[in-house]
Amino acid sequence: MHLELRHLRSLRAIHEQGGLARAAEVLNLTQSALSHQIKALEEQAGVELFLRKTKPLRLSGAGMRLLRTAEQVLPMIDAAEAEFRAVELGRAGRLHVAMECHHCYDWLLPVLDQFRRAWPEVDLDIRSSLSLKALPALQRGQVDMVISSDPEEIAGVTFQPLFDYAPTMAVAAGHPLAAKGFAEAEDLAGETLITYPMDRARLDVFSQFLDPAGVEPAHVRQVEQTAIALMLIASGRGVAVMPDWVLRGQAANPELALLPLGRQGMLRRLYAALRSEDLQQPFMSHVLRLARTEPLRMMRGPQG
Repeated sequence: MHLELRHLRSLRAIHEQGGLARAAEVLNLTQSALSHQIKALEEQAGVELFLRKTKPLRLSGAGMRLLRTAEQVLPMIDAAEAEFRAVELGRAGRLHVAMECHHCYDWLLPVLDQFRRAWPEVDLDIRSSLSLKALPALQRGQVDMVISSDPEEIAGVTFQPLFDYAPTMAVAAGHPLAAKGFAEAEDLAGETLITYPMDRARLDVFSQFLDPAGVEPAHVRQVEQTAIALMLIASGRGVAVMPDWVLRGQAANPELALLPLGRQGMLRRLYAALRSEDLQQPFMSHVLRLARTEPLRMMRGPQG
């Protein structure tokens, strides 16, 4: 038996409309064409699907079994077709994000909250478990965007610049470095360095500051929460390097001092890596715009 979607749609329409004439009108067919279609289907099935002497036209037992199949299959097909149409029109899609920076949650969550309100049909997720292997996951199609400060030459992947930031050291207000006014790599040789629980290659304090100078801190203490790290720093239990926008709310904190790395400070850039083919997606362009404007709002702080 060669069963097609048009057969299921015809069967459902006849059942719902109670006759061939009204069903043919709904299906945009002639009554003759619909009658021939049903007759051909019955010949294939070897059974009658309708009780033809009843008014309104009723399904036989075999027809009812086929109707149950239609009621299960057709809604799934209709939903898939609607999803494909939405993707074609740029309204739907998938945006799964992986991050190579732990502190990016503070910045990215407000961005994605704005995004999901504008694009409710886009499947949105943050894949933090892939943070250490994010770029290979992007190439494999497991994620659709990677937030990183380390652009690489990867075929089929483009790194879109988002914004610049200054890695900044936070120390207790009474720390000797507070009087110095800036931090050098050698200053951390006797310090407990508080970091996020990440691969050190992905931490600016190591990759851009300590490792090039061949300096190791006395101790490294990993802390997941920024607020906890700041409390430890204020208590004199260590120092930390974080982006300036993470520390923006601490500028007036009398227990902390914020120092540039080196006399001239250091500047880094954050990127969104995505597959080149996805650049044409309207929702991708929108999330990139949001990602570039949210840091400016955070830098300004609350407006009074």
